[in-house]
Amino acid sequence: MPASASTSASPGAGVTVPGLDAPPVIEAVNLCKTYGGVTAIENLSLRVGRGEIVGFLGPNGAGKSTTMRILSGLMPATSGAAFISGIPVAWKPESAKMHLGYMPENNPLPEDLRVVEYLRWRAKLKGVPWRRVNAEVDGAMERCDLVRKTRGRLVGTLSKGFRQRVGIADALLGGPDVIILDEPTIGLDPHQILSIRRLIKNLGGRVAVLISSHILPEIEQMCDRVIIVNQGRVVASGTTAALRAEFIPRAKFTLAAAVTGAALEALLLPREPAASVEGTGRPGPDGVRRFTIGLPSCSALADGLLAFLWGAFPGKILEFHATPPDLEEIFIEATHRCWEDETKSRK
Repeated sequence: MPASASTSASPGAGVTVPGLDAPPVIEAVNLCKTYGGVTAIENLSLRVGRGEIVGFLGPNGAGKSTTMRILSGLMPATSGAAFISGIPVAWKPESAKMHLGYMPENNPLPEDLRVVEYLRWRAKLKGVPWRRVNAEVDGAMERCDLVRKTRGRLVGTLSKGFRQRVGIADALLGGPDVIILDEPTIGLDPHQILSIRRLIKNLGGRVAVLISSHILPEIEQMCDRVIIVNQGRVVASGTTAALRAEFIPRAKFTLAAAVTGAALEALLLPREPAASVEGTGRPGPDGVRRFTIGLPSCSALADGLLAFLWGAFPGKILEFHATPPDLEEIFIEATHRCWEDETKSRK
C-alpha cells in the first residue's frame, strides 16, 4: 500500500462538509510529511466542498505548499491520505489528476510558444478529445480574458499578470472539479491583482478552489472560508465571521468626540470594568479627539454603546462606528495561539 494512503479512510467515506450537502471534492485525512528529521506537516486534515473558494493561509514554512503538492499528486505523503473528487491520489494518481487543475507558485511556461499553441498542447496532454480541443481552449481563454489581447502572442512577451491568467486558463482545461492555486497574485501590481481576484471569484459555484496567498485582504474578499495552518497543523478553519468570534473576543469601536479620555473612562469603566479607551493622536483645534474603544464581545454595553455615549455627551460625538477585526488580526491571533500552545507542551 502506498505510504500516502496508509489510513483506513475510504474515498469520500460519506463525510460531508459542514453547511454543504455533497461530499467534499478536496479531502486530506491526517496527512504527514517528513524530510529526514524535519516534519513539514503533521496530522493535517481539511475538506473543501464543490463550488467553494477556500483560502489556505499560514506563515512561511507552515506547510501550505507541501500540502498542495501532495493534494496535486506531485509529492507523496509520509502517511495519511488525500482525495480529489473521492479518488485516492496515492492509489489512482492519474484518475485523480483528471479532476484537478493546479497552478504552482512559480508557474513554469514555455517562452517560445504562442498562448493558443501552449493551451492546445496542454489540453491534449490532459486527454481532451482532439475534436474538443479548440472549443475547450477557446472557452478557457474567454473565461480568463485572453482572447483579444494575447491569443497569438508568444508567452515570453506577456506581462506577469497575463502569464498568471494563462496559468489559470491551463488549470481550467479539461473541466476539473478542483483548482489549486499557489500564490496566484504574487508579483502582480494592484490593477493585475484586482483582475485576477475577479477572475477567481467568478469561478466560485462552478469548481472548488483552494488558494494560497500572503495577501490577506484579497483572501477575505474572495473566499467563502479560510483554513489557517501553522507548524504543519491546521490551527483555524471557518468563515471569517466565525473565526472572528473564536479568536477575537473583543469588540472594537472608533469614536471622534469633543471629550477627554479620562471622561470616557470615568463613564465606561463603572459599567464595564474590562473596557479599554485608547486615544489616537492629538485633539484638533475644536477639541475633537479620536479614540479606539474596546469591549468584551459579550458585554451588554457593546450593542447600545452609541446611545449610551450620546446620552452622556449630547452633541459632542462627530463620528462613531464599529471596527470589526480583519483577517490579518485573526491570522496573527490564531498563529500566535499555536506558538503559545507549542511552547507550553514542551515545558
